[in-house]
Amino acid sequence: MHVKIPRVPLVATVAAVVAAAALLAAPAPVRTPASAGIVRVAAGGRAPQTSPAPQPTTADPAPQPTVTDPAAPAATVPGATPVGTRPPVVDHGPRTGNKVALTFDADMTDAMRYQLRSGAVRSYANLKIIDLLERDRVPATFFLTGKWVEQYPDVTRRIAGNPRFELANHTYGHLAFTPDCYGLPRIAEREMTADVARTFDVVAAYGGRQTRYFRFPGLCHDRKALAALAPLGVTVVDGDVVSGDPFAKSWRPVVRAALDGVRPGSVIVLHVTEANAPMTDEALPHILAGLAERGLEPAPLSEVLGVG
Repeated sequence: MHVKIPRVPLVATVAAVVAAAALLAAPAPVRTPASAGIVRVAAGGRAPQTSPAPQPTTADPAPQPTVTDPAAPAATVPGATPVGTRPPVVDHGPRTGNKVALTFDADMTDAMRYQLRSGAVRSYANLKIIDLLERDRVPATFFLTGKWVEQYPDVTRRIAGNPRFELANHTYGHLAFTPDCYGLPRIAEREMTADVARTFDVVAAYGGRQTRYFRFPGLCHDRKALAALAPLGVTVVDGDVVSGDPFAKSWRPVVRAALDGVRPGSVIVLHVTEANAPMTDEALPHILAGLAERGLEPAPLSEVLGVG
C-alpha cells in the first residue's frame, strides 16, 4: 500500500457543478492525482435509466447492528490500523501489475432525503451500475453513508451479498469534516468519531466483505479530522483518479476523466447516487472497455492496495 504527503486540490473541473451540489448538499469534488509516497500528516486534499432490476425500497427496516466495539477492528479486516494512531491516507496502490480499484460513493444528506420525500428526485441508488457490475462479474468497493444504507436496505443487502463487492465507510450523513468543503454543512468536531463509528456499526450489520476503509465527504480532511479517526483503527482512502461524475451532463467527460490518468494501482472515484450522478451508468461500460484496452483489470480495493 502506498500512502503520501498532502497535496494541493484541483478544483478547476468542479466549478461547473459547485452551485448545484450546494443546493442538494452533495459534493462534486475533483482534484489533482498525487504521486505515491508517504503518510500525510497535515491537511489533506479535496476531491473530489431505468433498470429491469428490482427497485430499491425504504419499507424494509435495516437489521440491528451487531458490532459492539467498532473502535477495535479485527486485525484481519482490510484497512484496519492500530487503534489510537492517526490513520494513513492512501491515494493508490503499488504501481505494479495491472489492477485498479473501482470505488463508488453512496452519498446521502438530509437535503437529499428531503428531495426524495418531496418527489423532486426519483432515486439516489443507481441500479444500472450494480446490474452491470454483477452481469460482467466486475469487482468494486462501495463507500456507504449510514443514511444511504438506511434509505436503501435492500440495495445494501444486494451489495453485501456479492462476494466481489467490498463495503467501506463514507460517514453517516455526509457532513463536512473541515470548513469550506464544497458547501456541505459541517459536523461538530466533538461528533466526528461517533459519526464514523456509527456508520461502521450500521454497515457491519449487513455482513459481506467488510473493511475499515474510510472516505471523507469531498475528500476534505485536516489534522483535526484525522485525529478524530485515531480511536477507530481505519485507513483513509482518497483516490488518484476522480471521475467528476456528480451532476455531469454527458458521459463522455466522465469517461475521459476516469481514463486519462489511470495507471496500475489507481483508485477511481465514482458515485452510485443516481439523481446526483446521472451519467455514471452510461459512462461505466466505456470506462471498463478503456481499462481493458490499457491492459488494466478492476479488482477489490484491498487487493489493489496490496492487502487482499
